[in-house]
Order: sequence, then C-alpha cells, then structure tokens
Amino acid sequence: MKKILFCEKIYSRWLILLIDQLIIIFALGASLMIIQKADFNEALSNKSLLCLIVYDVIALGVFVSMRIHTGIIRYSSVDDIFRVFKAVLLASLLFGGINYLFLSPNKWFVSMLIVNFFISASMLIALRIIVKQLFHYLKDLEVVVKEVLLIYGADRSSLLIKQGLDSSLEKNFEILGFIDDNPDKRNKHIEQKRVFGSASIPFLKNKYGVEKMIVMEDCPDIEGRKLAIDKCMECGIRVISVPASNYWLKGKLKLSQLPDLKIEDLLQREPIHMEGENVKCELKGKRVLITGAAGSIGSEIVRQVLKCHPQLIILCDQAETPLHEMQLEIEDKFKANNCELFIVNIQNYSRLKNLFETYRPEIIFHAAALKHVPMMEHNPSEAVLTNVFGTKNLADLAIDYEVEKFIMISTDKAVRPTNVMGASKRIAEIYIQSLQNYQTDLVHRTRFITTRFGNVLGSNGSVVPRFRAQIEMGGPVTVTDPGITRYFMTIPEAVQLVLEASAMGKGGEIFIFDMGEPIKILNLAINMIKLAGFTPYTDIKICFTGLRPGEKLYEELLNETEKVAPTYHEKIKISNVIYYPYVYVKRKIDELLALSRLNDDNEMVRKMKEIVPEYVSANSNFQNMDVVNERTGDLMDVSVQPGL
Repeated sequence: MKKILFCEKIYSRWLILLIDQLIIIFALGASLMIIQKADFNEALSNKSLLCLIVYDVIALGVFVSMRIHTGIIRYSSVDDIFRVFKAVLLASLLFGGINYLFLSPNKWFVSMLIVNFFISASMLIALRIIVKQLFHYLKDLEVVVKEVLLIYGADRSSLLIKQGLDSSLEKNFEILGFIDDNPDKRNKHIEQKRVFGSASIPFLKNKYGVEKMIVMEDCPDIEGRKLAIDKCMECGIRVISVPASNYWLKGKLKLSQLPDLKIEDLLQREPIHMEGENVKCELKGKRVLITGAAGSIGSEIVRQVLKCHPQLIILCDQAETPLHEMQLEIEDKFKANNCELFIVNIQNYSRLKNLFETYRPEIIFHAAALKHVPMMEHNPSEAVLTNVFGTKNLADLAIDYEVEKFIMISTDKAVRPTNVMGASKRIAEIYIQSLQNYQTDLVHRTRFITTRFGNVLGSNGSVVPRFRAQIEMGGPVTVTDPGITRYFMTIPEAVQLVLEASAMGKGGEIFIFDMGEPIKILNLAINMIKLAGFTPYTDIKICFTGLRPGEKLYEELLNETEKVAPTYHEKIKISNVIYYPYVYVKRKIDELLALSRLNDDNEMVRKMKEIVPEYVSANSNFQNMDVVNERTGDLMDVSVQPGL
C-alpha cells in the first residue's frame, strides 16, 4: 500500500479533481443532514438533490478555472492551502447568489451554506496536509541513519532553505533548528523548529551529533555568520553554502550537491557598496579593450564591463582555451553580440598595432601579465618582455591611436620589490606615469591610470586552490613560513574598485585599495582544513617549506616614502609617488630590453635594480648583487653607480 500511494509517481490531476469533487459532494450532503437534523426524507428531496447538483457544477467550474487540481499534493504550501480556501469561498458565494436568483432557497439555506463552507474547506485542506505529512513520514522511514543539520538565520531566506530541503527527494537528513543571535528570535520556533543562539552550537553538537550547518551565500548579517561559522569550525561541524533561491533548480535543494563553504566566503569583509553610475557613464557606448581577458581579473572585468553596455568589447589574450571558454560563458550568460576575441602576445608590437587599427579602442584595461613570483625569478627575461615591453607596446599604441584612458592593473609586489616580477611591474608603473607628463604638446592626451592591490582569492595561482587540492589528497598542506602574511580581496570586489578608480582617474594616479587587515597564511590553511571537516595537525598535517625564491614575509601597498591622498570613495586612496622624466625612463627601458634579448639574466636584473633602487632581492640567486650598508645596516644595490 505504501509503495502504491507514496511512490515517486505523480498522479493525474484529474484524479485529484475527482477526489476533491467527492469531498465537496460529501460535505454538502453532510451539511444538509446536520441542518435537517438527520431527516433523510427532507435531505433526499428533489430540491436538496438539485442544490447538490448545482453546487457541484459550480465548484467544479471554480476549481478548474483556479487550477486547484494541478497542484502536487505532497508539495502543498501555505499558498496552495490558501488558494483552496479562496476556491471554496468563491464557490459558496456563487452558489448562494444563484440560489437566491433562481431556486427560491428555504429558510435553512444560509445555515446550510455556512456549515458546508467550513466542512468542505476543512476536509479539502486536511486532505493536503495529511498527504503531505504522510509522504514525508514514510520517506523518513526509508532512511535509518540521518545527518543532523542546522540552518543559519531565522528570516525568510532561512525558511526558504528549510522548505527547499523539505521538498527534496533526499531525506537522509534531519533539520534540528535554526541559529540566530537576535534576542527577539532566540528560543522561538519556526515551523516547529527551534531557534538557537550560536553559543548553543557546541551543546547541540555533543547532544544531537550535528554534522553540518547551512548558510545562505548572500546572508546580510556578516558578523553573526562569522561567529556561527567559527563555532562550527571549533566543533568540527562542516559548513554548507547555499546560493540565492532564484538559482535553485525548480525551487528545490539537493543536499548532496550543495558545496562546502569556500574560504573566500569566510574571509569576506563587509561588502563594498557602489552606485556604479560613474562607471556606467564612463563605459556606456565605448569601445573597450581588455588584455588578459581570459585570466582571473581580466575575465571578471569583462563580466562587469558588459553590464555597462559598451559599444564593443575586445577580449585580448594569448591563452587559446581559456579565451574560448570565456567566449562560451558570454554567449550563454550574457547573450552578448558586441564582443570580439583577439589572440595576441602583447610582446608582438605589429600584431597589437593591427588590433588597434581594426577596432580603435577608446578605453583599455591592461590586466595581462606574468605574475608567478618563483617562476619569474627563474625566467626574468620573460617577465621583462611581457610586463615591461608588453605594457610599453600597449601604452605607446594608446597614444598613437588617441585612446581616452589606459588603466593598468598592478600589484602590491611592486612596492619595495624583492623579486623580478614585482620589479618588472614597478618599471611598467614608472613608464606609464612618465608618459602621462610627456604628452603636454599633444592635442589629445591619453590618461594613464594605475591600480595597485594585493592577492585576490580564487585567482589563477592563488594559494587557496593549492591548499584545497592538498586537503583533498589527504595532506600535507605546505606553508612556506609560519609568519608569512598577505592581503586578500575577492575578485569581484577588486574589479569593482578597479572600475570605480578608472572612472575617477584624471591621469597619472596610482590608486591604492583598502585591502583590510593582512591575513596569516598559516591561519588560512588551518581554517580551510577545519572547513573541510578535518582536524589540523591530526587529520591533515601542516608542514613548512621555507620562503620561495623572491618571496617575502609580508607585502606592502605603499613605499615608506609614499604618501596617500583620499578620494570620494573610502576604499580608494591615491599614492603620491616620485615621477621620473620620460626621456630618462625610455632610455633605461631600452637598455633593459636590449639586455633581455641577450639572455644575460644577471646583467638584466642589475639594470632593473638600477631603474628601481629600492629593489632588493630576497631568497634569490640575485642576492649577491645587494650588499649591507655598514653604517646603517640597510641593504643596498651594488650595481647602482653614483650620478645615474
């Protein structure tokens, strides 16, 4: 019987309509018997039978027109029950009106109508509640061992999570309750589930064996969510992240397919709110070129620029497969027909010139770069050719083709660089700043803008994917040094700030972003292990491998000689740096590029240290070029000669 009534098969809507009509006939008959005090002769009179037929026809029409019979009873919601109530009320009112106009009702008619309304509404609603509860009860019996879950929050979003899970065919879990520290909600109940405070999480873990807590991705209570997540990690409770309800497939959730909370979500600060009107005005109707468009930052710039309705967006990259994947994403998600793909290595000046000649970009976002610090330490020529020469190619062409704005994506590693990658980005910064002042005699001046920020979570080459892969393999997780720290920002957050800075830039600025507090990489590794449901040092080992070539313990967003000026946005500051004359910078860069073609790494790095005097190598083969100043104890570059 259980398999017949409560299998996965959805029964015909006409069967539901038939059952509803039988209930309606029974309810009206029962009402007549109650009013007639069980007088069968009166209850079965021709007039009573006519009333029964007329009411059933009216109810049939109302239920079909309101599509009451199309609902799946086992998934009935409060809205469905309210629709049944409205359908019965409307049928009763129509029946009453027709009786008064055509059938000359008896004196007991009104009483019968009221009694019938309550009986039929109660029975129809009870049918749906009973079937729904029986279905879930019988599904529960199929599972012997269940995961015990908590849901963070006690608002409508949290209720939607519960309802979404309740409607899932999976029933290998039990929702214990909700977590919320709001004193007005704590110890109350939502759909028979209690609201607990976050302080109760250890107790719930010990008593009920809670295994997971579910949080909504766009939860507005950032601080409260962090506190609850910290408690869960302390107790070994896994945290599951749920997307906004509009992303649920057919309004349902499947617990087995929900991802664990990402470390990016855990580290996210209060979200940055931007109106974005300046950016939209800046980009709307413009031809926008994005280099490195298939990379982490470049691809997010593409997504956000597309929302500003540019006339044309040119995606430039040398990585064929990622660029193709970006094209597919644009076609699927944005349905955009204003995108052009251009495969090019920015070291190739003639190919770049063809791009500018063909598309005449008005705004350039330059995100293309070689950025892996240890790899560039072993391949400095490529770092120079891409990060310096490639940037020079683009900047020179930007002036030749009268580009309005050139926005370069730089890095905090360009501040007091300790590696080839950081030094190459600093030289690129110096060059485009020198170009800004060199254009004084030009009628049309390109505005060169630099944005400088730290690491972005989830980017290509980020430590987060590395740690995640090591945890999945069972460890060990490798950290270079227990004291190493880094600034972190999410990719969408960083790109929002880049676009805002590009809109406010007048030319020549280096914009610095508020990255929050630096994060210890060791703590990052520990939290990722806990989020995966493991115990650090016990289930997953952590070992220290030593700083890599060119790596330093902490990054800086400003040189100690630099000062900052505020902007209208509290998260964006302007660095006041030393400007170099264009003629001097161009001569030094030409010398550097000539050395890079000779494949003499030592001479080339020596020249880089000459251009960037604060460049002092760390954990590198190039350290022998730096000596300690015996008077001050500071490191100096021995290659820099007086008078240069």
